[in-house]
Amino acid sequence: MCSWPVPREPLRRVAVTGGTHGNEMSGVYLAQHWLRAPGELQRPSFSAMPVLANPAATAACRRYVDRDLNRTFTSTFLTARAHPDDPYEVKRARELNQLLGPKASGRAFDFILDLHNTTANMGTCLISESTHNVFAMHLCRHLQMQSPELPCRVLLYQVPGEESYSLYSVAKNGMGLELGPQPQGVLRADLSTRMRALVAAALDFIQLFNQGTAFPAFEMEGYRAIRGMDFPRTEAGDLAGTVHPQLQDRDFEPLRPGAPIFQMFSGEDVLYEGEATVYPVFINEAAYYEKGIAFLQTEKLTFSVPALSMLAPAPTPDP
Repeated sequence: MCSWPVPREPLRRVAVTGGTHGNEMSGVYLAQHWLRAPGELQRPSFSAMPVLANPAATAACRRYVDRDLNRTFTSTFLTARAHPDDPYEVKRARELNQLLGPKASGRAFDFILDLHNTTANMGTCLISESTHNVFAMHLCRHLQMQSPELPCRVLLYQVPGEESYSLYSVAKNGMGLELGPQPQGVLRADLSTRMRALVAAALDFIQLFNQGTAFPAFEMEGYRAIRGMDFPRTEAGDLAGTVHPQLQDRDFEPLRPGAPIFQMFSGEDVLYEGEATVYPVFINEAAYYEKGIAFLQTEKLTFSVPALSMLAPAPTPDP
């Protein structure tokens, strides 16, 4: 059951960030477009600010320069004494924390929508940290209802007990859009168009909330991250096999015990030995090879989201 505090005032300070990873081109090119022509991000009650999150990585068309920016928004990095030799993304995380935060402060932005692509066959994926984020869950539901014919899944991507490290965690509220499959460094028109429509619908939802719309309770499905699964490796740490053809491109589909998950270079299959059915995501994601992740195991769950009450009217000033 959700029980996270929800906004009690209109959301005025909203940011749309792209290029957090410099080779995920839908967000890169949309952010660059909106920086030149921001009118598309304006609504009657607020104007969302476009941000190109990682300019150096974008210029090099790389995921990052020194380290993954989207793993760098923790207190360890944000509050440490600055040093000239700090990695570029640590310096950039501090800049973004000053621009959009500071994190966990009353001065932080009300909402950040962070735009990403994946090489995996995940379609449209909405990433939040917890079912307890009532506002984000209502936003996810609103986005799902815009195109009910297209799968639009919710991934709950937060390890219990770990500090949030993503860019959108700098704001009071936020979530990520993850669209794929799209190769790194490539811009697909269909995914760019889809992402643009999702951003517009998300801003429309915030506008509805700001103007006093109430949203009823509902039941929702989501996928909660459990753990990563590495590739089979040699004693030297090199790959000894790759994702099995029967698993490839089957993101969010059930993986049952005994099903093949890897095909060894020597020819034999490696079977899934877990005790329960899981739902793999980010299958064979190019950016996760360096992280030792062939796919991420998730569990499918259904949960209740309480109603999102309308905002109380602003008090009328005395004459």
